[in-house]
Amino acid sequence: MASVKPLRGIVAPPVAPAEPALAKKKAATLSRVPAAAPPLPVKPKPQKPGVTLDGGWDRRISRGLVSPDSAIDLHGHTLASAHAMLDHGLERAIARGDRVLLLVTGNPPRPESERPHARGAIRSAVSDWIASSRHAGNIAAVRGAHPRHGGMGALYIILRRGRGG
Repeated sequence: MASVKPLRGIVAPPVAPAEPALAKKKAATLSRVPAAAPPLPVKPKPQKPGVTLDGGWDRRISRGLVSPDSAIDLHGHTLASAHAMLDHGLERAIARGDRVLLLVTGNPPRPESERPHARGAIRSAVSDWIASSRHAGNIAAVRGAHPRHGGMGALYIILRRGRGG
């Protein structure tokens, strides 16, 4: 504070010494303030699919070194039957202890396609189905498939390890 110079035209008001009676009164009121409520227990956030894999998985997927334990092909299904088939397929894969499930949805349409659409209805609904599935807690990640397994027309669903190991 010794090196601080006051601004021109601004004068600081003089500081009055604190009165002992006032200090005692403030201390008394502070001691009567109720203690803060204890913090609420923090619930662990459920992990979302896609954030639980290490870099090794992504390297193996990009190099085509991942081989699916089972596959579900949704070609030729309606939205309702594809959703039911995905649910049953996930249930069977989890019961068997599979680690990687190949989900074949079909390639996106070519740009010269007559119908103006970006991708099929099943493919666009799959991410919502998986996120809201009763099996979402068992899914570690969803990744695009390697070209040898269908490329743009397929997905890998990587399932969490079972409790036993």
